Amino acid sequence: MTNLDIVRSTYEGKNSEENGKNLQRFITDETLWTEAAGFPYAGTYQGFAEIEKHVFARLGSEWINYNFQVEDYVAAGDKVVAYGTYSGTNKTSGKFFSARVAHLWQLKDGKIKSFEQFVDSKTVRDAM
Repeated sequence: MTNLDIVRSTYEGKNSEENGKNLQRFITDETLWTEAAGFPYAGTYQGFAEIEKHVFARLGSEWINYNFQVEDYVAAGDKVVAYGTYSGTNKTSGKFFSARVAHLWQLKDGKIKSFEQFVDSKTVRDAM
C-alpha cells in the first residue's frame, strides 16, 4: 500500500468500525496524534490506547453523527494531507456544527508516524 492508500483506508471504510480497525493497524506505540489547540480534545497523545481514550471514545459519547467528509487528498513523499469538513450534533446542547479541517499525516515504512489536526475549533466549541 502507498502512504495515500493507508490514509484513505482510515476514512473510506464501509463503516466507522472498519475505519477504526484500519487506523489501529497502522499505528505504533510511538505514533503521535495531535489535536489542535483550542479543540475540545486538544493535546498530543501517543499510541492507540491514548488516542482511543482521549479522542475517539469522546467523539462517540459526546456527538451524534460526528463525521469528517473528506474533500480530497494531497500526497508527497512521507506526508499526506486530507482536507474537508467536520460536522455533527452535540448530544448535550443539541447544536449542530460544520467546520473546515485538514489532517496532516506523516508515515514511515508503512506505519503512521504522526497525525496533526488543523480545524476551526470555535465552531466546535460553540456547538458544545
